[in-house]
Amino acid sequence: MKLDENINYIVSGQERSGTSMLMQILHAGSIPITFDDSRPADNHNIKGYYELEGGKIINKLISKEFPFNKFKGSFIKITAYGLKYLPPGEYKIIYTERNIEETLDSIEKMIEKKEINREETRDNINKLNNLIKNEIQGRTDIHVLFVNYNKILENPKENIVKILNFLNLPDDNLQKMIDTIDLKIYHNRRKNEQK
Repeated sequence: MKLDENINYIVSGQERSGTSMLMQILHAGSIPITFDDSRPADNHNIKGYYELEGGKIINKLISKEFPFNKFKGSFIKITAYGLKYLPPGEYKIIYTERNIEETLDSIEKMIEKKEINREETRDNINKLNNLIKNEIQGRTDIHVLFVNYNKILENPKENIVKILNFLNLPDDNLQKMIDTIDLKIYHNRRKNEQK
């Protein structure tokens, strides 16, 4: 599979919203992605994080030092907050969202303690999410596809086809992409709740 080498491709979303799963799906489909081994797999992401520099590229984005030209034609992962600092260019972003209570559960599990103020954390995540979504939708140099972690788990084929259509790619590797989704490893799921 080949992507347009004039475009920067980004997987994004809030922390613990399914960005690593999306990178795994793309990788399985032989879609170009770029990552390093700076953040190895662990109990929270047993298939890996698929990040650059351990996900610590936001400082380079803020200081306008991140080398976007180097990554054209390949997906990289940038958490939602980093999208505030994208310089003018041409971007395609797949932005994932997740049931907010699952996100909070996952954060608490990762830091191994209960949040001191879960309601405040929920409000902050929702505010940032809405701010970033409004900003990227308001830019003419960004094309974005919004996906939902929970819906991908419920109906992988339909949602992965949407991703392939967004990228103007054939579905040759569709089954391989679907096969990366292992429901046994996706914890903190609240089955009967909506996002």
